[in-house]
Amino acid sequence: MAIGRNLRSAGRRGNKRVLFMVLALLLTTALAWAAQKPSPAPPKPTNDECLACHGDPTLTKEVNGKRVSLFVNPDTFKISIHGGMFTCVDCHTDLKSAPHDGTPAKVSCATCHADEQGIYDRSYHAKAIKAGDGQAATCVNCHGSPHELLPASDPKSRVNHANIPATCGSCHGQKKLMEASGHSAQPFLSYEDSVHGRAVAGGSEKAAVCTDCHGTHEILAASDPNSSIFKFNVPTTCAKCHQPVKQEFMQSIHGQAIARGNGQAPVCTDCHGIHTIKAPTDPNSSVSPQNLARITCARCHEGVRLSQEFGLPGRRVSTYLQSYHGLASELGSSVVANCASCHGVHNILPSSDPRSTINRANLVKTCGQCHPGVTEKFVTAEVHVNAPLSADTGSIAVRWIRKFYLGMIALVIGGMVLHNLIIWRRKALLRRKVEQRVVTRMSRNQRIQHWLLLGSFIVLVITGFALKFPDSWFAALLGMGEKVRGITHRVAAVVLISVGAYHLFYVILSRDGRRLVGDFLPVPKDASDVWRTLRYNLGMDSEKPTFARFNYAEKAEYWALVWGLIVMASTGMMLWAKVAVGNLLPRWWLDVATAIHFYEAVLATLAIVVWHFYQVFLDPDVYPMNWAWWDGKMSFEHYREEHALDAATLLEAARTQPAEPVEAEAAAPATADTAVPEVPVPEAEREPVDSHK
Repeated sequence: MAIGRNLRSAGRRGNKRVLFMVLALLLTTALAWAAQKPSPAPPKPTNDECLACHGDPTLTKEVNGKRVSLFVNPDTFKISIHGGMFTCVDCHTDLKSAPHDGTPAKVSCATCHADEQGIYDRSYHAKAIKAGDGQAATCVNCHGSPHELLPASDPKSRVNHANIPATCGSCHGQKKLMEASGHSAQPFLSYEDSVHGRAVAGGSEKAAVCTDCHGTHEILAASDPNSSIFKFNVPTTCAKCHQPVKQEFMQSIHGQAIARGNGQAPVCTDCHGIHTIKAPTDPNSSVSPQNLARITCARCHEGVRLSQEFGLPGRRVSTYLQSYHGLASELGSSVVANCASCHGVHNILPSSDPRSTINRANLVKTCGQCHPGVTEKFVTAEVHVNAPLSADTGSIAVRWIRKFYLGMIALVIGGMVLHNLIIWRRKALLRRKVEQRVVTRMSRNQRIQHWLLLGSFIVLVITGFALKFPDSWFAALLGMGEKVRGITHRVAAVVLISVGAYHLFYVILSRDGRRLVGDFLPVPKDASDVWRTLRYNLGMDSEKPTFARFNYAEKAEYWALVWGLIVMASTGMMLWAKVAVGNLLPRWWLDVATAIHFYEAVLATLAIVVWHFYQVFLDPDVYPMNWAWWDGKMSFEHYREEHALDAATLLEAARTQPAEPVEAEAAAPATADTAVPEVPVPEAEREPVDSHK
């Protein structure tokens, strides 16, 4: 028992020793922790402390060789979103004191706006930046400097509804900037002129701006199925403002096709345009009455694409334009029916649908909008039916009437033309026989040159303008394809140039040619002849001017022909050999040659029709025509009337063709006037008059 008591006493002494050691250890630890506790952190710099330096407008720093301003306007910062809620170091978290040492780290908007940053990272702008486009928009480009950021509700904010077009336009309205990124500034310029852009500029708070259609942070390409402007998403996007129209459209044949995933069906932008949307009353609008059929509906319903893919009838526009409605529309009627008048606007349905405006049961009502009082018989007529001179469509009666009248027109009018040609030929020949004496105006050689020139010129005009105006009557008259037209044009060009080259040798090597050019040379008298001719024909002068072999008009025409031939031949050969010329000279030379070739052709054609054809066919003095182009002859009397100063030609004609009385005057004795023609003789060749005789 004594031993037990000793053990219990030793245990109590051991426990006390352990307890003492634990308490000592805790005390030591507490003292050590107290000794290592840091001193309180200094307070964060206030905005006023930061602005003490950054409020100085002259504060700048050189970055990569450029002087950058570090100025923060205290007034604008205080009224900004950030200035009213945060301090500078809430964003610039790496700065602990003011002033600070070193350059602060770049601030990331994602620190507070992680959701918006995540959305932006998926956008077209962010992808462009990752691809190396340093011009793509960032947060600052759209919202402005973080030190001046204003809420969207503030009228001065860059992202306020009224300011969105200007904000987007700061990039998308800059032509050079957009072209540098491979885009165009035209969409923004078109928007400014659209019904939406004009409404916003006029103060509207409801008209669509860029972000209403494209989105805000998640702006995606139109090819992206998640984009708000992806084709199948366009109706929903437009429905933000035009919900009733969307409901009507989605029930239409077009909307149903879009719902089935048919990408060939039109959506809002296919008819109204994208950035160019205008009011239907605007003549430039794609949905105006003037443009609806010819342009907008024709994109799909004129060609054969819908016929081949879906079995829908084609040529809907051309058959409309050939109807009374279409013809009246082409003449400018503002009330005549167009596509939308009959088929509807957004509620277009197939004729088999009982709700369709062109369903048989609804035609009386539809046609009655313009034709009050119509009956079932009236509406049974075809609307899209070709005019009589087009293809054989429509009723059997119309087809037979067309055939009958085409035959009658060919027979009756052809007979009339033949009848009048026979009479005209007889009268022309009789008039020609009455002319006793003639003057050789053009030799056989000169006539051949003239015929080749005339023929090749006419072929060049028709084939050349057929390329510029493929829908014209003379293009249809050819009845040839582009390849045949091009070959014909070039053959005629070779003939014309060859005639010009031959004529050059002719006037140099032959005596008649040298005389011809000498007579065509301008002289001072030509200038006065213009004035005297005008005075005489206006009744201001009683004396008619006299001319030599060629008058001023004929001289001007000859030298204009020479000039035109040189210009047309040189520019035509450049276009013929465009590859060689394009490789040798800058590309704009071909553009210049094309312009000169076209306008010189217009000038030459009009000059021939207005000037030359008048002198040959329309001048009353040469009825029915001046025969010189055909047989080279002119009436002696007419030549003496027009070219009295060409004494040599008149004397030669008088010597070789003495005057003879006409049949009606055969019994009458010849007079001095009929026996010897009165030919003016130059003063230098006149004999002196003996006054004693």
